[in-house]
Amino acid sequence: MNLSFDLPLFYFLLLGFAILMYVLLDGFDLGIGILYPFFPNEADKDTLMRSISHVWDGNETWLVFGGVILFGAFPAAYAGLTSALYAPIMLMLIGLIFRGVAFEYRFKSTTSKRWWNRAFAAGSTLAACCQGLMLGILIGGTPEHSASPLSLLTPFTLFTALAVPAGYALLGCCYLVMKCQGPRQQQAARYGQRLVWVMMAAMAIVSLATALGSDAIWQRWFADGHFLWLWPLPLMALLAALRLHRDLGRVQQSLGAGSLPRSRHEDRPFWLAVSLFVLGFAGLLVSLFPAILPGKLSYAEAAAPSASLEFMLPGVLIFVPLILAYTIWGYRIFAGKVEDFSEGY
Repeated sequence: MNLSFDLPLFYFLLLGFAILMYVLLDGFDLGIGILYPFFPNEADKDTLMRSISHVWDGNETWLVFGGVILFGAFPAAYAGLTSALYAPIMLMLIGLIFRGVAFEYRFKSTTSKRWWNRAFAAGSTLAACCQGLMLGILIGGTPEHSASPLSLLTPFTLFTALAVPAGYALLGCCYLVMKCQGPRQQQAARYGQRLVWVMMAAMAIVSLATALGSDAIWQRWFADGHFLWLWPLPLMALLAALRLHRDLGRVQQSLGAGSLPRSRHEDRPFWLAVSLFVLGFAGLLVSLFPAILPGKLSYAEAAAPSASLEFMLPGVLIFVPLILAYTIWGYRIFAGKVEDFSEGY
C-alpha cells in the first residue's frame, strides 16, 4: 500500500490526542479522588462516587489506547520510556489498581468503608503524582535507562509531581459543579476558585523553566518574532482562568439549580478548565515538537517500519471513531445531576 500522507506524523498526532483525552477524562476522576478527604461527610463521599461511577472505567480506555499506539507505532520510544521511567510507571499502575479496587469494594462494604475511602484517595493521588513526575522528567530530557530512580527526583520534577494533581483537582471541582447541587456544588466551587490560580502559577513556572532550560525551546518561542505568532496561547489561558474564577464565584453566590436543564454557569467552569489543559498541552507541543523522547528521538526516528504502520491503520480508523462514539453516548446518557439516593446514579 502506497499512502501519500505522513504516517509517522499521523500516529504522533493520534498519540497526542489519546494522551490529551486521557488527561481530560481520567483527570477529573483522579481529581475527585484527590478531593475526597476534603468532603468528610459520608453522604458527600457517596455522591462524589456516584458522579463518576458510570464513566471512570471508560475514561481509562484512552490510557490503554495511547499505550497501544506507542508500542505499535513507536517501538523505540516505547522501549526508551518504559526502561527510563520504570519506577514511576509501576507506581502509577499500583495507584490506579488501588483506586479501581477501592471504587468497587466501597459500594459493597459495610464495616470497612473508611479504609476503602482512604485507598481511593491514596491511589488517585499516587497515580496523579506519578503522572506529574513523568511529565517533568520528559520535559527535562529523557534520562538513560540505567539511571537510578532517585536521580529522577529533581526540584523541577517534584514541582510537576505536585502541579499535575492540583490541575486534576481543579478539573474535579469543575466536574462536581456541573454534576452536583446545593452545598456540595458550592464547596466544589470554593475549592476550584483557589485552585485556578494554583494551576495558572504552575503553568507559568513550568513554561518559564522549560524555555530557560533549553536554548532550542527558547529560540522557538522568542527568536525572530516567533512570540508574535504564539502569544495567543498564554493570553487565552489567562482569559480562560479569569472567566473560570468569575463563574465559580457566581456558583457560590447561587443555591444551585437543583433541576434540569442546568444553568450555563454550572456547565461552563468545566469547559473552561478543559480549555486550560488544552492550551497547556498545545504549549508543550509547540515546545517539544517533533521530539517524542525529548533530547533523544524525534517521532520520525522512533517510528516503526511503514509496513507496520500501514497494517495498523484499518484498525485505528475503525476503533477510534467507535471509542469516541461510545464515550460521547455515555456522557449524554448520564448528563443529569447526581441524585441523593443509594440505589444508583
